[in-house]
Amino acid sequence: MDCPSCAGKVRTSVGALDGVCEVDTRPTSGTVSVEYDPRRVSESDVRDRIAAAGYGATPVDEELRFGSPREVWRSARGLATLVGAVLVSAGMVLHFLVPAANPHLFDLVGRSFSASHVLFVASAALAGAPILRNGYYSARTRSLDIDFLMSAGIVASVATHHPFEGAMLAVLFSIAQLLERFSMDRARGSLRELMELSPETATVRRDGRELTVPAEAVAVGERVIVRPGEKVPTDGVVREGTSAVDQAPITGESLPVDKREGEEVYAGTISTDGYLEVEATSEAGESTIARVVRMVEDAEREKTEREQFVDRLAGVYTPIVVSAAIAAMLVPPLVFGAPWNTWFLRGLTLLVIACPCAFVISTPVSVVSGITSAARNGVLIKSGRDLEAVGETAVLAIDKTGTVTTGELSVTDVVPLSGTDGDEVLARAAAVERRSEHPIAAAIVDEARDRAAATGAGTPDLGVDGFESVAGRGVLAELDGVTHLVGKPALFEDRGFDLGSDRTATDGGRGANPVVGGRDGTVRPIPVDETIARLEREGKTVVLVGTGERLLGAIAIADEPRREAAWAVSTLREAGVRVVMLTGDNEGTARAVAGAVGIEEYRAGLLPEEKLAEIRRLEAESGHVAMVGDGVNDAPALATATVGIAMGAAGTDTALETADVALMGDDLTRLPYLYRLSRASNGVIRQNVWSSLGVKALLALGAPFGVVTVIHAVVIGDMGMSLAVTGNAMRLSRVRPETPDELSP
Repeated sequence: MDCPSCAGKVRTSVGALDGVCEVDTRPTSGTVSVEYDPRRVSESDVRDRIAAAGYGATPVDEELRFGSPREVWRSARGLATLVGAVLVSAGMVLHFLVPAANPHLFDLVGRSFSASHVLFVASAALAGAPILRNGYYSARTRSLDIDFLMSAGIVASVATHHPFEGAMLAVLFSIAQLLERFSMDRARGSLRELMELSPETATVRRDGRELTVPAEAVAVGERVIVRPGEKVPTDGVVREGTSAVDQAPITGESLPVDKREGEEVYAGTISTDGYLEVEATSEAGESTIARVVRMVEDAEREKTEREQFVDRLAGVYTPIVVSAAIAAMLVPPLVFGAPWNTWFLRGLTLLVIACPCAFVISTPVSVVSGITSAARNGVLIKSGRDLEAVGETAVLAIDKTGTVTTGELSVTDVVPLSGTDGDEVLARAAAVERRSEHPIAAAIVDEARDRAAATGAGTPDLGVDGFESVAGRGVLAELDGVTHLVGKPALFEDRGFDLGSDRTATDGGRGANPVVGGRDGTVRPIPVDETIARLEREGKTVVLVGTGERLLGAIAIADEPRREAAWAVSTLREAGVRVVMLTGDNEGTARAVAGAVGIEEYRAGLLPEEKLAEIRRLEAESGHVAMVGDGVNDAPALATATVGIAMGAAGTDTALETADVALMGDDLTRLPYLYRLSRASNGVIRQNVWSSLGVKALLALGAPFGVVTVIHAVVIGDMGMSLAVTGNAMRLSRVRPETPDELSP
């Protein structure tokens, strides 16, 4: 099942079963998924209906296994076609080159048969048998597809005593279909390479012994041994050992990443130089790479707009050309007395041209090539529609924290206010933030722990009750019965604090600027808003700490831009993409980060619902909008955008399941690559569709004048164009991510 017309035949046949709810055919992967009521339909019933459409079917329990493309030529059909080609060649030698050696054998139903005629008929029967069988099933399912049209052509040729044309049609079309299958198998090769990333066996420790078992036999919680040069068999957490791990198969990263105890590793990655003991956190069938393979297999479920256009066009094109073919066979001889023989062959040529195979496969084969190529380079694209849409987006909205920046936040300043102590400010903030999962909270908690460890004072034991998170603002809780607030200045302003009032600021620790003193050495009070403004001008995020009555201090958090961010933004802008940064952070920090990476437009201080509104505004203003974020905090905006792109999705179930596109690693160089691939895919699809239609149109114009023969129609219009569109689609595998010189190892 290599093309949509094949899929349509299977879908019609299986869908006719009473009790079948849904039939999902996927010709590019050669699979069909059937949802049915087991009380009314059995698996054998489904297989029988697939057989009734002319296809064999094998249940897929775990994952697909594609054979080598070369197996096509060793198949029964490949051998039958070869023998048919030998027979037609021998007949041509007798008929055209040495007619004296072409004896008359017998007469039948008023027709004279020589040796060459018999060879032609035998060739048509042998090479055409699979075509005729499929044509019969097409007729049963009322499918006006290529098998039906070719079968009609072969039968009509032989029946009207044109066995040479029938034999050539059978042999050439059979070769064309074998070449098409070979080309599709090559396109599927990218998917096959993905499947082969996961090792088949694993070394596990059971009862104190090391055993080699199938990878699918590894249970969650078991210890897996990974030695230098071996693949990690399942997702897991390192429990012992250190090693540089090549994660390129999953994330596309060019350099190995050091892994040590407590860090995640993924199935299919390779330990390059060290020994690891990994605790399995998923079964082999549920690993990151297994889910990626399944999603790539599913990518053809949603048809692109161009694919839908081609299907509609084929539904109109084929009946028109078939009608023209029948008219060409009948009208000139009946109305104008033209020779039957001549116009039969010209009508037969039009019948062959009516087969829309080349331009029907032009889009799906391009989609498969593009999506599997992306997956090998650390970019998971969920459907052909998403692949198409990325290249058509004029605006890319991009989150700041964890996307433009590394997301590795650290405390740079602790500024006590109103005479409090810096360590106390940090300790109280950490006590409240321990119950939060926000990255800023983690940075504050880590800094408090590190300071306590450095001083040997230990972490204060504060009773925490009534924890509450205020979306986009901060958190509050009771510490020893006193309400404490930790969050953005807006959290305090909402509760009536006047941040412009004078409060004494003192140097509270690491990185804080000295307080300006008077000439007499006394400390001058500094308005809190000046302190906040100074820190924000330095590109830092300010978190205030206080009780319900007074401010205790301010904590500044910094997050560095990614090394590749400026290059990625510049490359995207050169490609005509408008980049807009959306962040919940303050104006000063947003301005500093945007300026550092070359982003001209940014929106700061946005709550989650405001990010959503901003996406809608950009769509109303510019049409299609793509949004890239971390896949969790930005979920509403990602879901609303034309294309939602989640970054750092490896091992993140939410991002893998909800995003339209997932960048498996934390690497912004994949964004320009994604746009180049999408635009290249759209270009290839346009080239394939219009070149196929153009060639078909030229052949159709030449057929009534005898300029184009059956051989031209098959070799150029079907075989040639099928190979051309598939070969053109394979070019997409050569689109690779770029690495800027300054980031090269």
